[in-house]
Amino acid sequence: MYQISGIPKQTPPLITVYGEGSLSISPDQAAVTLGVIIEGEQLQEVQQESAMIITRVINSLLQLGISSENIQTVVYRIDVQYDYKDGRQIFRGYQVNHQLQILVDNIELTGKIVDTAVLNGANSVTNIEFKVAHPTLYYHKALTLAMKDAHGKARVLANELNVRINPVPQKVDELISAPIVPFSGPLLAKAETTPIQPGEITITANIQTKYSFY
Repeated sequence: MYQISGIPKQTPPLITVYGEGSLSISPDQAAVTLGVIIEGEQLQEVQQESAMIITRVINSLLQLGISSENIQTVVYRIDVQYDYKDGRQIFRGYQVNHQLQILVDNIELTGKIVDTAVLNGANSVTNIEFKVAHPTLYYHKALTLAMKDAHGKARVLANELNVRINPVPQKVDELISAPIVPFSGPLLAKAETTPIQPGEITITANIQTKYSFY
């Protein structure tokens, strides 16, 4: 109900429809997480070996043209390792886990980056995620498509009801959607050439609209 000049008036009838718009685009960036996991009895020795390998990996990536700003440490952990025998905890040694994330602007280099890192001592490749540098731009285009989709549905329903809709909706609500990333997950580190297929990313927008009709 709403009121004009003190006179109550019925809420106008509305048609409620949902609209969806999506774009499939080729990714232009990759984020690769890789590094080294070293175990040993002497913590200082394990740390030194880990640092030596990571330094070698970083230098090899710099030689590929990866900017130092696009290489950062995302994990550095030291864990104590134990074995269990006859209900007893027996010290086995230490584990140092040092992981780097490399942001790749040329995704054609993704496989070569993995291979180069492994060749220089990396023994862990935990994640490869493909994405776009400016997702908001594509999301706005998807919103436009969602609006057109909703308006088309409203017109179809109005024709079936033998009524006319007002071209401007009474209300539009954005329903939050997340981009679909086609490849993101663990890989086994391999020394041979590693084929990496980025596929496509689908960015989707969803809305709810309400149209009055007469």
